[in-house]
Amino acid sequence: MELTPTPEQRSFRDEVRAWLRGNMPRQWTARLAASSDVPRAEAYDLLRDWQRRLHAAGFIGLTWPREYGGRGLTFMEEMILAEEMALAKAPPVLNILGIGMAGPTIIAYGTEEQKKRYLPKILSADEIWCQGYSEPNAGSDLASLQTRAVRDGREYVVDGQKVWTSLAHTSDWMMLLARTDPDAPRHKGITYFLLDMHLPGVTVKPLRQITGDAEFNEVFFDGVRVHDSQVLGGVNNGWAVGMTTLMYERLALGFGLQMRLRIALDGLIEMARRAEKAGHAVTKDPVLRQKIAQLWIDTECLKYTGARAITRLLKGEMPGPEASTGKMGWVETHQRLQELAMEIQGPYAQLVKGSDWAVEDGLWQHAFLRSRANSIEGGTTEIQKNIIGERVLGLPKG
Repeated sequence: MELTPTPEQRSFRDEVRAWLRGNMPRQWTARLAASSDVPRAEAYDLLRDWQRRLHAAGFIGLTWPREYGGRGLTFMEEMILAEEMALAKAPPVLNILGIGMAGPTIIAYGTEEQKKRYLPKILSADEIWCQGYSEPNAGSDLASLQTRAVRDGREYVVDGQKVWTSLAHTSDWMMLLARTDPDAPRHKGITYFLLDMHLPGVTVKPLRQITGDAEFNEVFFDGVRVHDSQVLGGVNNGWAVGMTTLMYERLALGFGLQMRLRIALDGLIEMARRAEKAGHAVTKDPVLRQKIAQLWIDTECLKYTGARAITRLLKGEMPGPEASTGKMGWVETHQRLQELAMEIQGPYAQLVKGSDWAVEDGLWQHAFLRSRANSIEGGTTEIQKNIIGERVLGLPKG
């Protein structure tokens, strides 16, 4: 792709930079900015308000069609926005799954009525989304899912369970995969639903994680009635629609989170400098210096890997299986960054929030523990390797 910006794109960069200078929320401290993971409960209100302000300024859904609340720009502007957000250490948005996954999938497969109904409220954070894929016995092997949706007139009756559903406890809608034809081959009998999380029969039970947060959830469906107007992409075509969502998810993880990774790396460097001032010879240690330099190199590599993915989108093509490379690269780099943060802190790495001696109030300890989920969420690393081997490199299965 051509990375030299046009005059219009340079003007857009100036517009974003000026807006960020005047609109960064005061509550968003450098300490909070150093974390690169999904929104935490104490920041939900701040991040919802931040997304609404970005939306009002025209900086959410840049590539989405204007008629649905977007701006009709290209992915080059999206990349420019991500770079400027990283430089400003700006907060993420709250509706990360809606913006990165549900919205693009609805644009690709939705009816005109569905696009008009759902897309504007995703952008404005009026409706938060989650993803209903994994089940107790259907994680990496998603095609074995058993949640059923049985047709009853103009409705489907949904029964079953999902698990590891991020942000379900605060979501209004779910991207739901359910089996509608149990007699069809595994990949052929699945339908993709847009499910209202407030319907009778939907029960959400938060799961406590190693961090102490309850970000993941179990979701139970007991006779939930979903209107057939909330089928996305056609009955029994859910596998194709669902894979599109996953490709957008991995594109977002590999490219979109590169911005958050850069912010976390800057925070790591600042922490190392503060340790130096406190008498710990961190920044003069050649081994630690090389590790930090390698993280910077790898973060830049991820940016250009994302740029290659954007080339495909600029040609009007859907994200392909190569998006898995960006996701894998981000996971490995982010986990290595968090491990290095613990190494820099030395014995203080054992202290968490609540201790008077915890570094930066235990932020890095929380981020380190949370990063262990990166190689599982959005498709495990093992599955990503299979996808790359079989669908990108053309290697035989098994």
